[in-house]
Amino acid sequence: MYRFNYQKAASVAEAASLLDGAEDGVYLAGGMTLIPTLKARLASPTDVIDLGAIDGMADISVGDTVRIGALARHAEVAASAAVRGAIPALADLAGLIGDAHVRNRGTLGGSVANSDPAADYPAAVLALNAVVHTDRRAIAADDFFKGLFQTALEPGEIVKSLAFRIPRRAAYAKFPNPASRYAIVGVMVADFGAAEVRVGVTGAGACAFRSAELERALAGGLAAEALADVTIPYDGFNSDIHASAEYRGHLVAVMARRAVAAAIS
Repeated sequence: MYRFNYQKAASVAEAASLLDGAEDGVYLAGGMTLIPTLKARLASPTDVIDLGAIDGMADISVGDTVRIGALARHAEVAASAAVRGAIPALADLAGLIGDAHVRNRGTLGGSVANSDPAADYPAAVLALNAVVHTDRRAIAADDFFKGLFQTALEPGEIVKSLAFRIPRRAAYAKFPNPASRYAIVGVMVADFGAAEVRVGVTGAGACAFRSAELERALAGGLAAEALADVTIPYDGFNSDIHASAEYRGHLVAVMARRAVAAAIS
């Protein structure tokens, strides 16, 4: 790990100011990606600005949407009675992330802002049609994920919270890597009624995406048999030692069927 200046911000405005004054600064939320990156000497920022002490950034509230602060830990989302009462599938998803150590340090905002291709939360952001609220603007889910570790966030922009739409029913299913618990493929299905079904997929491509094929098949209503003949095109899917692109395409359909079965059970 290279030497850097460590600074703890007391507010979003102070964090932005500290970043502006740094030669090459980065924000620290839970550190689940940043700290290993620094330890491996894959990055050498001059300043690390810790967001963890900012008040109100981990709050959870339920109204017309489920609003979760960017610094809410995965374990807090999983254990939240408010989240479980409004969107049980979101609490279930949070409980499947990594292991206990990751769930008690990793944050919602850090995961979403990182856009790791195998992270779980991005599937929920898309399926639940979330709005990402930053210190500058509100970004719709469909406009947020741009590519491998790429999002619509501008340099220095801070995710403050996410507002998730509340569906009639939803479920998440994933095929995890047995060691890391990252999603080799994960699929969230959300039914909002009035023939509106959204399907978010993670693990398969360079970043999370919605599946048009699955959404069309489910537009008439949630039913596992509606997906029996759906074929997922896998051109451009990830292919590595864990799964080929073709196998990931197969898994998308399988996880979708499992998610539908869980949602309607």
